[in-house]
Amino acid sequence: MATKKKAAKKAAKKPAAKKTAKKAAKKAAKPKAKRKPNAAFMQALTPSPALAAIVGSKPLARTEAVKRIWAHIKKNKLQDSKNRRMINTDAALKAVFGGKSQVSMFDVAKALGKHLS
Repeated sequence: MATKKKAAKKAAKKPAAKKTAKKAAKKAAKPKAKRKPNAAFMQALTPSPALAAIVGSKPLARTEAVKRIWAHIKKNKLQDSKNRRMINTDAALKAVFGGKSQVSMFDVAKALGKHLS
């Protein structure tokens, strides 16, 4: 009787192994889909006059505005030399960052939200 139970257990395990092998073969056969960018980030927005002095007056995507802000920061060497996470603002950036003389790099995208519409 014990041998019948063992044989039944082995028979039950074999089909499950075949199913997982089939699933793995299906996953391997599918080409991986490319990541799509979020449409909200790609929407063209009009910059405020303060931001337009840095990035230009034409409507542009939020991601492009951040890139242009960073290009301005690097071009004018506005990153703090001791603490690289901080940005020393010049006259144009002070208008964007609410008159602050120094802001964190993590606040750049946050501040742009107020100047893009």
